[in-house]
Amino acid sequence: MKKFLFYMLVLALAPVALLVIVTPMDSQKQYIFGLLSIGILFLMGFSKRRSISVIMVVMSLLMSTRYMYFRLTQTLHFNSEIEAILGMGLFLAEVYIWVMLLLNYLQTVWPLKREIVPLPDDMSLWPTVDVYIPTYNEPLEVVRDTVLAAQCIDYPRDKIKIYLLDDGSRREFAVFAQDVGVGYITRTEHNHAKAGNLNHAMKITQGELICVFDCDHVATRIFLQATVGGFLKDPMLALVQTPHYFYSPDPFERNLSVGRNIPNEGMLFYGPIQQGNDNWNATFFCGSCAVIRRSALEEIGGFAVETVTEDAHTALKMQRRGWKSAFVDIPLAAGLATERLVLHVIQRTRWARGMTQIFRVDNPLFGRGLTFQQRLCYLSAMLYYQFAIPRVVFVTAPLAYLLFNLNIIHSSASLILAYALPHLFLAIYVGSRMNGRYRYSFWGEIYDIVLAFHLILPTLVTMVFPKRGKFNVTDKGGLLDVGYFDFSVVRPHLVVAFLLAVAVIAGIVRAFAHDFFTADPSVIALNIGWGVYSLIFLLAAIAVARETRQTRKTIRIEVTIPVLIHYASGFVTRSQTADLSMGGCRISIVDDRHTHDEIEEIELILESGAITIPAKLVAVDNHFIRVMFDEDIPLSRRRELVRVVLSRADAWINPPRQQDNPFRSFVTILRCVFELFWLTWKSRRSRRRHRAAAAAVAKEDSRV
Repeated sequence: MKKFLFYMLVLALAPVALLVIVTPMDSQKQYIFGLLSIGILFLMGFSKRRSISVIMVVMSLLMSTRYMYFRLTQTLHFNSEIEAILGMGLFLAEVYIWVMLLLNYLQTVWPLKREIVPLPDDMSLWPTVDVYIPTYNEPLEVVRDTVLAAQCIDYPRDKIKIYLLDDGSRREFAVFAQDVGVGYITRTEHNHAKAGNLNHAMKITQGELICVFDCDHVATRIFLQATVGGFLKDPMLALVQTPHYFYSPDPFERNLSVGRNIPNEGMLFYGPIQQGNDNWNATFFCGSCAVIRRSALEEIGGFAVETVTEDAHTALKMQRRGWKSAFVDIPLAAGLATERLVLHVIQRTRWARGMTQIFRVDNPLFGRGLTFQQRLCYLSAMLYYQFAIPRVVFVTAPLAYLLFNLNIIHSSASLILAYALPHLFLAIYVGSRMNGRYRYSFWGEIYDIVLAFHLILPTLVTMVFPKRGKFNVTDKGGLLDVGYFDFSVVRPHLVVAFLLAVAVIAGIVRAFAHDFFTADPSVIALNIGWGVYSLIFLLAAIAVARETRQTRKTIRIEVTIPVLIHYASGFVTRSQTADLSMGGCRISIVDDRHTHDEIEEIELILESGAITIPAKLVAVDNHFIRVMFDEDIPLSRRRELVRVVLSRADAWINPPRQQDNPFRSFVTILRCVFELFWLTWKSRRSRRRHRAAAAAVAKEDSRV
């Protein structure tokens, strides 16, 4: 009955919506209409109810659709072929953005907050689980803690088996697997990359469920207890996916001073989008931190091998067969983010190529088995990675008028602003309200611009030749002793930024001499503003290429644990930790013995017992001493350390981010642009001083 009433309401309001979209207005009336809409939106914003959010989404869609109708019916008149080509290109880019806005609203307006399904008290009913940890060329120091963390998972020992899937066939990995007591699987033929590695393991193992962790993802102890219960409750549940949480900073977080205060790039996907997908039974498999029913995999012939994104394609295949999926929005494992911007670009290029391959070889819009909502959720994911060309078009569009005097939008500046500003304002405001703790306003543009110039060719080639390309492994665990500016990644950004700067200057000259150039000052001002806006975001994207030093191998976690400090003299002091990592810890000072007595060992007092680790003092301040652990601690002790540091149930649960404020978010982007010039100037000045000092020393030595 509710559905019937809903559809009747939609039919009743459809004529009103159509009237809002198609009614033409002059600029003055459109400004009034836009301001009224914005005012109503502000008033509704005082309420936090979900129903109000839905109404605001509808308002935003109506205003955006009204703008697109205006563009279609009133602005596509051109005076030359080149203007027609550029103008239609810009319009198609706007159509793409409008479609993505519609799909994004569909995904995020009804998020599903799924709760953990508890396992039965009778452990004999718990299913058997095979834990796969695939690896190819990663160093053992990256893989080691992942394996040890998997051994710390709280699950009956007779119902869990851990396998290290070494596609690199390395002897030290086989020895390590034997030393720690896990299965070791390798193969002679290395076809189909990660998917082939997983499928090979499926032929050898027999667990009812398969749990997959990338080789750098360490699981918390409750991982299986939080994810397996749903498989017993629903026999058609094929997949339970959890978020990919990263305990190391990505290039944006590390290279920008404000980066750690901004939700990282993946938070929007592993938050509202996956929750929204879950509501429509369209949760994606993301390649790691997930549990999959073996029978569902066997029904589709194993992990998908047709594309380089075997994860999403595997989920799509299972859902076509009627299997269900779920998303548990609790970070139950953590891994390493890409350390360099160039590695970030390589990884995203593979994702873009893989999604484009799925779009070509197994398009979700066609074929059987999917609901309408599932098709749209998958379509959104695949179309998202086609953002490269539209993003470049938006950034470079002001050049057409400012440098070449080409009119690619046939309308007055006043009318364009009257229609465009309400459309943009409502989209930003509603997006901030719905997703403001997961993605701050304007930052999506930074993430996209960084990648855009690099994704154009791979996505176009893959769209035409979907079988081309291969799986690329993303390097993890690297360190950087010296910072540098990676010109190779942002070379196209620098070129376009230079052209935009020249265009803005040329536009300002034309504005002051508009009578001489016979140009409309308002049109010049509109394009100058557009150019400055594009230039700001380009420069912010360029700022990410300032690679900063990264010398810390392990992440510090704030945790208070009783500790005994063992000194060389045999004396023992009791204190507590302030933070703890796999490499050392910070301990509260209780006396001054460390000033004259050498620290030999640290004993962590845990509920399960005590861990004694050889350590040495490395730093002291007024309140704490910092010690570094011996790197060659036995595996049994390291496993216990992993249990304490990385595998705690609450290790990666953090308070929610501060709610987005669009104005404050834009100011942080301006700060990134300022620091790009300020830090570059300081760095160059420091190098000049260093060279001058070195030259002075050399000159003095020559005199001696």
